[in-house]
Amino acid sequence: MGPLVSVIIPTYNRAPDLDRALKSLLAQTYRFWEAIVIDNHSTDDTDSLIASINDPRIKLFKVHNEGVIALSRNVGIKQSKGEYVAFLDSDDWWVPGKLEEVINRFIVGADVVYHDLSLATKSSQKILIKRTNTRTLKSPVFNDLIMHGNALATSSAVVRRSLLEKVGGFSEERQLIAAEDYDAWLRIASVSESFVRIPKVLGFYWLGGGNLSSFERTLALTQVIEKRYANEIAKRNLQKRIYIFDYIRGRIYYQLRLYEDAKKNLGRVQLKTAPINVYFKSRFMLMIIHLLHRKW
Repeated sequence: MGPLVSVIIPTYNRAPDLDRALKSLLAQTYRFWEAIVIDNHSTDDTDSLIASINDPRIKLFKVHNEGVIALSRNVGIKQSKGEYVAFLDSDDWWVPGKLEEVINRFIVGADVVYHDLSLATKSSQKILIKRTNTRTLKSPVFNDLIMHGNALATSSAVVRRSLLEKVGGFSEERQLIAAEDYDAWLRIASVSESFVRIPKVLGFYWLGGGNLSSFERTLALTQVIEKRYANEIAKRNLQKRIYIFDYIRGRIYYQLRLYEDAKKNLGRVQLKTAPINVYFKSRFMLMIIHLLHRKW
């Protein structure tokens, strides 16, 4: 036997997707896991699906999360018993060797393990080229995350339980919806440097359904994260090095044709130590604004 891994799966009215996620869990080569399904009182076949699988490792709990998925994840963490806690959204799924590969990294001292995910729009998709924007984090990990943005897809992440308990799990603040995972990684990075990326695809991120991303939400979240970590940013003297939020805002304003706001944010990117590709992308957008939209 090996250490127990608790897999937290929030869900709501996604029985067919949940079936796919659970089948990928049942197919794992590493057998010492439990699945904690946190259902937001679905009205579909979720209950009968769990009953039909009839595996004692899969446990179902009900919660009214009022749209706050972080609440469901936190309930799942409290109900779980594993030394390690994995997260799997109900519309995503894993390859059979995922947990085995992850456990091997924990054995040699990792605190957080994550990997690449392929982006999928069809369950039967044969060619999967695009991946989630994961990257190997450099030390100090907090600096890397706050300077360059989120590097972990939630459905790839497995965390040592003691660390989740130390930082208090996921924030349930509504203003952090869609960025509660990024916020959690930042808080964990404040107490641990041991983030290990497995640089290969061990799962799939489903693009076939709805998601929480939108321009307005993303713009608001950049402000929330900057304000939330302002003191830590100042303490680490990172103010002139953090380009990512200006770049995200500038790109969004450019796409929305709000060119004055785009110029302000993209102009700030030019004054910071952005990677060369980001520098030239922002420079290119500024050039287009100047050449084609001079009246703005």
